[in-house]
Amino acid sequence: MFRMAYWLMKSEPDVFGWDQQVANGVEPWTGVRNALASKNLKTMKLGDEAFFYHSNIGREIVGVVKVVREAYQDPTDDTGRWVCVDVKAGKKLRRPVTLAEIKADPQFADFKLVRMSRLSVVPVSDEHWQALMAMGAGKPPA
Repeated sequence: MFRMAYWLMKSEPDVFGWDQQVANGVEPWTGVRNALASKNLKTMKLGDEAFFYHSNIGREIVGVVKVVREAYQDPTDDTGRWVCVDVKAGKKLRRPVTLAEIKADPQFADFKLVRMSRLSVVPVSDEHWQALMAMGAGKPPA
């Protein structure tokens, strides 16, 4: 039985932001050059969902994307070592969820975004996904 997984993918909004993702619809998630982040890309399956996180500027979750093509050779990599996945723009969160909010909430103490802050692609547990979606919908934390 297929079980959807959840992820968080970081992008610098001054390089490629949520508005560009929405305008492009489907976009390859290229440029990942970290072994663990690349392993996470290789683990992604069709239909998995990911938070679109603005890193560097904003430091906030702004939307949700869906994996529409599983890992393949990253066309921006000349070495043949790295992969990318294609993601499709989903919904924008009603309100961004900031890193400061996440760090301030004890339920996220073991969240990879907090514990491995430099990693650009991290898994998200079902519990964290639900809590972050609620926060992004403007509902108070559980």
